[in-house]
Amino acid sequence: MKKAFITGIGGQDGSYLAEYLLDLGYEVHGIVRRNSTPEHQQTRLDKVRTNKHLNVHYGDLLDTSGLEKLLKEINEA
Repeated sequence: MKKAFITGIGGQDGSYLAEYLLDLGYEVHGIVRRNSTPEHQQTRLDKVRTNKHLNVHYGDLLDTSGLEKLLKEINEA
């Protein structure tokens, strides 16, 4: 199964992209900022959150070591 990684999956564009990729059969991983507003993340992802191939992680694009670790985990899974 192909894998996709989306930064900003909790936003409008990211959530629509996740939905599209899930429909194409991708395993989708995405990050949301820890300090972003939770109710906005939930409402945008609720439609696709029931998909077992959707994985949401918390992170920050400025944390390069954290991103490297996360990408390594995703590739090895």
